[in-house]
Amino acid sequence: MSVRVLIADDQELVRAGLRLILDAEDDIEVVAEARDGREALEQCDRYRVDVVLMDVRMPALDGVAATRRLLDDGRRGAPRVIVLTTYHVDAHVDAALQAGASGFLLKDVPPEQLVLAIRAVAAGDALLSPRVTGRLLDRFARAAPTPAHRRQLASLSAREREVLVLIAGGLSTAEIAAELVVGEATVKTHTSNVLRKLGLRDRAQGVMFAYESGLVEPGGRPGTTGPEPSDG
Repeated sequence: MSVRVLIADDQELVRAGLRLILDAEDDIEVVAEARDGREALEQCDRYRVDVVLMDVRMPALDGVAATRRLLDDGRRGAPRVIVLTTYHVDAHVDAALQAGASGFLLKDVPPEQLVLAIRAVAAGDALLSPRVTGRLLDRFARAAPTPAHRRQLASLSAREREVLVLIAGGLSTAEIAAELVVGEATVKTHTSNVLRKLGLRDRAQGVMFAYESGLVEPGGRPGTTGPEPSDG
């Protein structure tokens, strides 16, 4: 089945360029376009959408606000959102991910990476621009973990913590399964348990939590935050 995509950007030239890239892929279908956040919400009501490419700065309703409204409304079937921007601004990254975006890319990303990002997010993986991720995680690493972080980490089994570390390392479900020598269904179960226990929406927020809590440090090193629970 094709991944059904909505392109939301206030610049017609950008929308046309994105459509040209995506129309060349057999497994991706652009079902609609939107010129602002409000129109994006209307199009998601009208069409079944799997992934939204959402510009940050748009008139009427910006991309962050549109993402928040879209994902807070259960009637729309919670499409995945990849936020696109030309700006290296941490506030945009934070706001987009807190709003529930599953991915964050800069608009100058190569076409092949954009296509891979759509496929990855549609499959349930998180996707962040490497340049943006470095800035974001460096800032998280400077913040001291709180007692609440320690309590949340203590609620995870040893295997669940291991899966969260691998998610934070950018591994896909298939890659985690290969690393742990288990089935993908098992990884998905562990991932669902992690998100449920931590009260997180998706894997992108899981990445943020892993660094913010000190479980993982920049460079992929496991942190020392919280007690090591027994594997349950």
